[in-house]
Amino acid sequence: MSRTLRVSVRNAKFQQWETLLRNRTKRHRAGSFLVQGVRPISLAVEHGWSVEALLYDADRRQLSDWARGLLERPHIEQAAVSSELMAELGEKDEQAPELIAQVRIPQRRLADLSMRDDWLGIVIDRPTSPGNVGSLIRSADAFGADAVVITGRNAADPYDPKAVRASTGSLFAMPVVSAASAHEVVEWARKQPHAPVIVGTDERGEQMLSEHDLRGPTLLVIGNETTGMSKSWFELADATARIPMSPKAASSLNAANAGSVALYEAARQRA
Repeated sequence: MSRTLRVSVRNAKFQQWETLLRNRTKRHRAGSFLVQGVRPISLAVEHGWSVEALLYDADRRQLSDWARGLLERPHIEQAAVSSELMAELGEKDEQAPELIAQVRIPQRRLADLSMRDDWLGIVIDRPTSPGNVGSLIRSADAFGADAVVITGRNAADPYDPKAVRASTGSLFAMPVVSAASAHEVVEWARKQPHAPVIVGTDERGEQMLSEHDLRGPTLLVIGNETTGMSKSWFELADATARIPMSPKAASSLNAANAGSVALYEAARQRA
């Protein structure tokens, strides 16, 4: 049977949940993160992610059928939390969410990814914005990619609440793996039976992205929002391509938009 906690003050338990929202180091040390929203929580459950606890609004007169259905699941800790505290954890100023899920962070590695002859992956190199990470995960899901790889020891965290929200639930449908460096990713990729062509994106690329054959196993690389791809990726990529832009453009595309365009081009060629 599930056991129910009752939290109406900012006690140690509430502070633990708050830490999962605010502190990346402690979030990964605890091995779990908070998920807000009907669609993301539903997709987490649908795709078999481990739900450690369900927090619900203790002051709400009646929960929805959706929320009650989740709370009826056995072996999940439940917490009845006051509306005021739920609003804080839901990061909403006015209305408290009726449900928040505490979900286990999966321990995924590059070695866990399986590759086919039409495999498509995207690398986000040293991203600084959790929102961009979440948006690219969403695009990867939409355009049929098989995995998202995030490189860089200080890269934005895909389990940051901003990233989780921006992914609109795609985080739970898309394998997301972190790697320390370009060398680690390339070493893994070269060992695969269907080794992918690695195509970096940069405004100085010699060819347009559309001139590259992206129909076979492909790994697209999107650089940092400010500095672009690292020197290592320039040296290790098989090719570097540019996305066509208007000569009148005041600035280049941001990382999330550039990645979405690259993924669209790969999907277009494969249609």
